[in-house]
Amino acid sequence: MAPKEWYKAYLIAPEEVEIEGLESFEKQTCRNRAIIGNGIMLSVPVKKVEHKQLTRDIEISYQSHWQHQHWISLVSTYKNTPYFDYYEEFFRPFYEKEYRFLWDFNSKIHETIMALLNNLSPALSKEGEKFAYKCTTDWRGEELNRFFGDGKSILDELFEFGPETTDHLK
Repeated sequence: MAPKEWYKAYLIAPEEVEIEGLESFEKQTCRNRAIIGNGIMLSVPVKKVEHKQLTRDIEISYQSHWQHQHWISLVSTYKNTPYFDYYEEFFRPFYEKEYRFLWDFNSKIHETIMALLNNLSPALSKEGEKFAYKCTTDWRGEELNRFFGDGKSILDELFEFGPETTDHLK
């Protein structure tokens, strides 16, 4: 659920926006975090990361009830938006099914969002060395604002503007 500015850049020039699955995973980045609504941060917990572990090999931890907590946050944040009732069924499965790898979880959410934006992208695979998702290394850093504005998730736009989101972003 990358920042809306990322999707704006992606819709304009998809060939210029990417992440490498073969890069070393960096903690505290938007690879496993999203900011929704009025600054609520959702973070997907990951298992202990070894030094220079590849992004595509990062495993999700299910020791806490993060899926339930995330879903409750999404519902409470977006339930009064115009398109939440329509789109919630596309996102609910991500909080009911367990994914082993963060890469797979992010890929499937990205595919869902792209389908909802009516801009279908090819399936993303674990072997794929790249998939569209570029972010800064310091989640709280000043650089984030330069690249992503307020850093809020695409969900803010999607639930507010529905099928007009793509036009609104462009």
